[in-house]
Amino acid sequence: MILGLVMNAAVLLVLMIGLWLVAVKIDDVSFIDAVWGGGMALLALVSLLHVPHGNPGALAWLILGMTAAWGIRLFVHLFTRWRRDGEDSRYKRILKKDREQGRFAIAALFKVFLGQAVLLYLVSSPAQAGILASEAPAPITALAWAGLALYLVGIFFEWVGDWQLKQFKADPSNEGEVLDTGLWRYTRHPNYFGDACAWWGIWLAAASAGWGVALWTIAGPIFLTFTLTKWSGAALLEPGMKKKRKGKYHDYIERTSAFIPWPPRSAKHS
Repeated sequence: MILGLVMNAAVLLVLMIGLWLVAVKIDDVSFIDAVWGGGMALLALVSLLHVPHGNPGALAWLILGMTAAWGIRLFVHLFTRWRRDGEDSRYKRILKKDREQGRFAIAALFKVFLGQAVLLYLVSSPAQAGILASEAPAPITALAWAGLALYLVGIFFEWVGDWQLKQFKADPSNEGEVLDTGLWRYTRHPNYFGDACAWWGIWLAAASAGWGVALWTIAGPIFLTFTLTKWSGAALLEPGMKKKRKGKYHDYIERTSAFIPWPPRSAKHS
C-alpha cells in the first residue's frame, strides 16, 4: 500500500506541475477548482492499477465507482463554469499583489497548485487507501453498504443543489434575489452538505477494508468538513452574499440552517 500511495503522490505532483505551466501561460489559475474533483477520480483509478497482484476485489471497484462518479461530475460542472464565467474573483484577490509585483508564476505554484495538491491528496486518502487495501476477494460488507447509502444521500444533495442553483441563476428575474426554495429552503449549502456526506460515505466504505485504513484516513473527511464549513467554503462565500444581497440574505440566514438540512425557522425567530 505504501508504494502505491507514493506512486499516487508522484502522479499528482507531475499533474499539478503540468497544470501550473498551463496556468502561467493563460494567466489564470481558476480551473484548479475543476481539478479538485477530476484529480480525486484520477487518483482512485491509479490506485486501482496499483492493487497488489493486479487483482482488485469488489470493494475496490465500488470505491472507484463512488469516487469517479463524484469527481467526474464535479470536474465537468466546475470546468464548464470556469469556461463560461472566466477568472474567479477569489483567485484574483489571492494573487492580486503577486501579479502586480511580477511574482504571479511562483505564487501560483506555491499558493495554488502545490497547496491544492496536498489537500487533494489528503481528502482523497480514504479512496486511495481503501482501493489499495481491497485485493480480491475483499467483500462488500454491511459497513461498505452503509457508506454507499450515506454517499448517495450526499450525491442527491450535491447534484440537485447545484442544478437548482444553476436554474435559479439562469433566470434574469432572479437577479438580486436569494434562492430559498427546493433543497436551499432547508440548508444554505446543500451542495457542501452533500460533498461532506459523499466523502464520509467513501470513508465508511474504505473503513470496511480494515480499521488501520479507517484510522489512517479519517483526517480526510474531517478536514473536508472543516474547510466546507469554516475555511474556504461557506466562510468565504457568505460574507460576499451578505454584501450583495444585504437584508435579504440576512433574513435567509436567520431562518435557514447553515449546513445540516433542517426545517426553516419561523419569522418570529428572526
